[in-house]
Amino acid sequence: MTSNELMKNEADAEGSGCRPAARLRPGLMERTFTKLFTSPATVRRTVDLSPDFRMIDFQHDALKGASWQPGDKVQVKLDGGFITRTYTPIGWDTTQGTTSFLAYCHGPGPGSAWARSVAAGDMRQFFGPRRSLSLSDTAPSAILFGDETSFALAAVLQETSAPIMQRSYVFEVNDPHQAEAVLAQLGLHDAIAIQRRDDDGHLGAICEAILAAADHASTFILSGRAPSLQYVTRTLKAARIGSRSIRTKAYWGPGKAGLD
Repeated sequence: MTSNELMKNEADAEGSGCRPAARLRPGLMERTFTKLFTSPATVRRTVDLSPDFRMIDFQHDALKGASWQPGDKVQVKLDGGFITRTYTPIGWDTTQGTTSFLAYCHGPGPGSAWARSVAAGDMRQFFGPRRSLSLSDTAPSAILFGDETSFALAAVLQETSAPIMQRSYVFEVNDPHQAEAVLAQLGLHDAIAIQRRDDDGHLGAICEAILAAADHASTFILSGRAPSLQYVTRTLKAARIGSRSIRTKAYWGPGKAGLD
C-alpha cells in the first residue's frame, strides 16, 4: 500500500463513517507509515494573531534541504492513527530547517483542537512538502480568491512576487473584522474580505470584486471551499476568461474534513 492509499483510506473513513481494513493493525501500520513517509519537526514557537488564527513555527534538521516550492502543501500527522491536517507553509528555509504554518482554529475538529493547544517543544511528523497549487509562472497581474484557509497561500504569493507585479486578494470570510486584522499582519493590507452568507448570496459581490481587479492578461488563483470555486469559475468563463488563466484547488467542501 502506498502512502497516498493510506491517506485515502483515512479520508474515506472520516467521510463515510467506515473503518478501513488498515485500522485492524493500527500500531504496526502507523509506525510503518511514520518511518517510511514522514519527517519530524519540532514546534519552535506559536504566535496568536487573533482568537481564531495562530502562527506555528517549526524547526528540525530533517527539514533542511527539502524540495519546497511556493504553493506546496504539508500534511501534519496528528495523534490517533492516520489523522492528518493539511497546511500551506509560509516560506521554507532549507538551510536552517525552518518553516511556518498559519492555522485557522475553528470548530471542534481534531485539527483545530491541536492548533489551539500546540506549544513550543511539541513534536509532529510532516508528510511533504508536496505539490498542491503552483504559484510559478503567474502573469504580472494575478488575483487570488479564497477563504480563511487560503490566507497562507496569499501570504506566500505576496512574499514571492516581484515588487513590480500587481497582486489582488479577495476572500469570503465568517468574520471580516478579524480577517482584515490577520491579513494586515500578513502584509495584505489591501485585501478585500467579504462576509460569507449561508445562502451564498455574497458570491455575486465576490465575482464583481475579482473582475474589477482583473485585466486582459490576469492569472486567477482560486482556492478554498469547493462550491465557491465552482461558482467563481463559471462566472469567469462566462466573462470569456480562458481556462489556461484559471488555477483552482479546493481545500475543503461541506461535510468533508478536507480535500487537499
